[in-house]
Amino acid sequence: MPSWIDGSDGSGFGIENLPLGIFETDDAPRPGVAIGASIVDLSTLIRERLIDDETLLDARSLNAFLGHGPGAWRSLRATLQRLLGDTATQDEREAVMRALVSRSAAVMMMPIEVGDYVDFYSGIEHATNAGKILRPGTEPLQPNYRYVPIGYHGRASSVVVSGTSIRRPHGQRKAPDAPAPDFGPTELLDIELEMAWVAGPGNKLGESIPADAVRDHVYGYVLLNDWSARDIQAWEYVPLGPFLGKSFATSISPWLVSLDALEPFRVPNRVLDPEPLPHLRVRENYAYDIAFEVLLQTERMRAQNIAPAVISRTNFREMYWNVAQQLAHMTSNGSRVRAGDLFGTGTISGSEPGTYGSLLELSWRGAHPIALPSGETRTFLEDGDTIVLHGCAGSGPARVDFGEVRGTIIA
Repeated sequence: MPSWIDGSDGSGFGIENLPLGIFETDDAPRPGVAIGASIVDLSTLIRERLIDDETLLDARSLNAFLGHGPGAWRSLRATLQRLLGDTATQDEREAVMRALVSRSAAVMMMPIEVGDYVDFYSGIEHATNAGKILRPGTEPLQPNYRYVPIGYHGRASSVVVSGTSIRRPHGQRKAPDAPAPDFGPTELLDIELEMAWVAGPGNKLGESIPADAVRDHVYGYVLLNDWSARDIQAWEYVPLGPFLGKSFATSISPWLVSLDALEPFRVPNRVLDPEPLPHLRVRENYAYDIAFEVLLQTERMRAQNIAPAVISRTNFREMYWNVAQQLAHMTSNGSRVRAGDLFGTGTISGSEPGTYGSLLELSWRGAHPIALPSGETRTFLEDGDTIVLHGCAGSGPARVDFGEVRGTIIA
């Protein structure tokens, strides 16, 4: 779809995409849309009477807009595609020009106020690898894995936007041969490459949401890094699951990409065995062909001007449980979902070395150190390390980019 905005066509942030975010320059945070190397200030377009959704005027989060549902979402998208497309009038182009801000001059903020945060465990390759590493000689998957989308509730207050530094957490750790645990900074700091879907209109308490109603309740996706302290996690997770080993920080990308933008990249759902129970059966495809890279740059690499090294490449299309099944199961007991709630997909790993979404797998818990171009190796993260996750749907001129989620470890 051609645009008159210079440099937007083929950038991954063309009018096929139009992701929403909250940005700040010298003024208060406000909503914007990425287009090429620019941001369209939506508040300016509202004041120019080119957009009529007042919930976006000087809004500090997208929650109210998300709560309006698909009608409002598609109306805004259609209006922006007309204003930014090559059929826009001269008056419309001049108004848009007054609303353009350079992305390099803006600071991106949290796009949503996260009311609740749930992280699923829906990558079967990751779950299998983790089982082999942590429980060698036993069945890697628990008996319930192929029947139910496993997940845990995380800390919404610890979700941060890309670029936020991550302080190495402290906690209880117990070495296998130690008689008792001690307390100190994690020595096994890890990442988890994930996507996260963001909810729009929810449900009433006690009511469930059918799986194929996903487009009425989910706006779209961001990238997510589920930072993990593996030694703290290993000691505390029995019997109730992840707690302090996960809750210290979760990073998300600043741009929220809509399901409508991802429509061309839908692919067949993974075939599940056994067949899911009735409330988890879907009629449509909710898998997406989205490619990812995980990049790592150490402090020494930065000092030597060595670019971040790609340590993994993988794809979203092979996730075991999809967004529709996660939403349906989440609400199957009547639990509420509200606009702005965040739901991680679980770690995205492929089936081959080099396609894994965590250092736990990439280094096989330290057995196979990752070689870096600086001559250094890594098994888990050290202070000063920067991790960058990048995602993109498609590879041609109409590709849809998610940008990145970045974080640097500090002592």
